[in-house]
Amino acid sequence: MTLRLAGPLLLIGAGKMGGALLEGWLKQGLDPATVFIQDPALSEAMGAFAARHGIVADDAPELPAPPAVILIAVKPNIAEKLLPEVEPMVGETTVVLSIAAGRTLESLSRYLPDTVAVVRAMPNTPASVGQGITVCIANANVTEEQRRQCDALLSAVGEVVWVEDEALLDPVTAVSGSGPAYVFLLAECLEQAGIDAGLSPEHARQLARATVAGAGALLAQSDEDAATLRKNVTSPGGTTAAALEILMGEDALKGLLSRAVAAAAKRSRELSS
Repeated sequence: MTLRLAGPLLLIGAGKMGGALLEGWLKQGLDPATVFIQDPALSEAMGAFAARHGIVADDAPELPAPPAVILIAVKPNIAEKLLPEVEPMVGETTVVLSIAAGRTLESLSRYLPDTVAVVRAMPNTPASVGQGITVCIANANVTEEQRRQCDALLSAVGEVVWVEDEALLDPVTAVSGSGPAYVFLLAECLEQAGIDAGLSPEHARQLARATVAGAGALLAQSDEDAATLRKNVTSPGGTTAAALEILMGEDALKGLLSRAVAAAAKRSRELSS
């Protein structure tokens, strides 16, 4: 399905995440003539990419009409500084979609008129390869059409989940926002464990990366849950069972992850307050 919006799209910040979204939109057929980039720190590579597609990129681009969507994809500390500049560009039907981590609906709305539709979203880095997941929450001003437009934009780089309780964005950040780092750490540790067991660094790295990537792909494509998939590859008394006896021991992997997620969620709450 071709991606269409009710008006121009203003992308504020075209770094890694903003750039990944932009590439996803174009792959979904969004007309590049409707996209405008505002980013004073635009990289040379992204500037060249925008030029190739005929996308206007400037410190203060002139839009032909009020934007249907203003997507804020800058660092959290920059986001709040930019909001007063965003306010004059907001039209009656504009929705402000923010992926700035830790910026609450209240903090995003503070510098905007009371009637402005605002959506807060938390994507994760696999969005850069079209395999992300984004969790969103909308304020009371967001219409069904505006929600549909935001959903379509974020779906271009992966799955989208909507929640009604903003407090859930803290555990969301801890699980899916920070989660890729936990998986990368698993691959890193598995690689080192292979080296410790006698594999060459090259073989250990290749085996660890392919195993983590392959298991993730199998999990994504299977109708069975993770526990069932784990049991399917665990023969009683076998090598996997011997390893899992360590990993599933008291206060082992499960306990560590629970404490890690709790710590990340706590930090998310601190940064949002």
